[in-house]
Amino acid sequence: MTEQMIVPSGCSRRDFLRGSLLTAGALALNGYAAPKKNKSTKVVAPANPAAAQMFLAGIGCGGKGNGDITEMMEAGMSLGALCDVDDITLQKKAAEVRQKFPGVRLYHDYRELLEKEKGKIHAVTVSTPDHMHAPIVALAMRMGLHVYCQKPLTHTIWEARQLRELAKTSGVVTQMGNQGSASDELRRGVEVLQAGVLGPVREVHVWTNRPIWPQGVARPAGEDPVPPHLDWNLWLGIAPFRPFKDKYPEEIAPAKGKNAERKGHVYHPFNWRGWHDFGTGALGDMACHAVNLPFRALDLGYATEVEAQVAGAMPESYPAHARVRFQYPQRGTKPPVTLWWYEGGWLPPKELVQDLVDLRAGMPHSGIYFVGEKGRFVSTSDYGGSTFMRMNNEAKLRSVTKHEACLPIPVSLPRVGNHYREWVEACVAGNPKLPYSRFEIAAYLTEMVLMGCIALRLPGKKIAWDGPNMRSPNTPEVAPLVHGTYRDGWTV
Repeated sequence: MTEQMIVPSGCSRRDFLRGSLLTAGALALNGYAAPKKNKSTKVVAPANPAAAQMFLAGIGCGGKGNGDITEMMEAGMSLGALCDVDDITLQKKAAEVRQKFPGVRLYHDYRELLEKEKGKIHAVTVSTPDHMHAPIVALAMRMGLHVYCQKPLTHTIWEARQLRELAKTSGVVTQMGNQGSASDELRRGVEVLQAGVLGPVREVHVWTNRPIWPQGVARPAGEDPVPPHLDWNLWLGIAPFRPFKDKYPEEIAPAKGKNAERKGHVYHPFNWRGWHDFGTGALGDMACHAVNLPFRALDLGYATEVEAQVAGAMPESYPAHARVRFQYPQRGTKPPVTLWWYEGGWLPPKELVQDLVDLRAGMPHSGIYFVGEKGRFVSTSDYGGSTFMRMNNEAKLRSVTKHEACLPIPVSLPRVGNHYREWVEACVAGNPKLPYSRFEIAAYLTEMVLMGCIALRLPGKKIAWDGPNMRSPNTPEVAPLVHGTYRDGWTV
């Protein structure tokens, strides 16, 4: 298939191709050096004593779930129950928490937990593979439980819309796990950009060093015995049945280097992210972090056209490399804007971001680059922090906190410092409007991200998108991907 090249403003086709076809392993050879690393410190405030009266159930105890449960305990919540389909993961977390909460109750099936824990718990964390977020979250919300759910909020656009509407009527406190939402730097970035210091912004570039799991791979042939500690049927949940497969052949995914123990696995643990049936790929995994700042600062809302270019695509997994163009219409007085997403080693052209390369002595592995009529604004982190800017008459980027153009801009957003504690405080107060990433906002962002995931499955198509009605007027193949399918006996 012949690809049509789509090029950002101010760059030639040749320069853009050269800049965007870089893979992560070839950065230095093409003029990018490894960036300098910034050190950070974590400041933890005392927990609210009232939070101890709120009992939490942690659903999903591995990976992000492990950290989410620990964060809520550090914020003062009491732990009532744990749930995981992998008994090794479940028992490991239980052993860790039992010194403080010896009565914690254990489950493998979230439905059993929610039924038996009625009246005993007040809130849940949901940190499972993406495809199981919506079924668990919707049931918990309907039962009146507060919910903290990992990003992306859901696996499909339709599910995000359901949770968004449910959040409006349920009265429970919600928060999605894009923790950069609580950072002072992201919130200051929103204030600065909304103050118009850059003038009209018509172009944004966002990139990530993900995937760090297999993508662009075929389903391995055959099947392996299901380990006795794993309930494979519960792990599959709403997804169509497929036989369990433990590891890839060594030549496809060698289990070497950092995190070698997880690299070779096909699905569980961790590597489900690259599969259409279970994850949302690099875009779904990281854009709820990285696109959070432009989504808020520019009032992006729904894109009206989305188009993806990919390399290394396979029928059942997300591509190895990709670039996605999101086109947004005029929003009030804000002009139309094009947002570019890059993953798998593809990057914005170096010529466009030379000031950033100079600042960091190399290209950051992840970042955001705003092109304004009066200047440039950048973030050099996954989460919208580490922000710098320059006006057009300035040669170098400088910290937003010290730039004189930003100093007069008032602080208008609350500063909370900790995403998890913001949710816990809101649960204690019974205030659904307090969390900055509550589902009414997070589901909106998730819909945008998932539209990009659909484009990745239909590469080369200029997909017109009617966001309010969740339909494409020119690409009928979009319709089944908006809703998804559910295995018999499962629902949202």
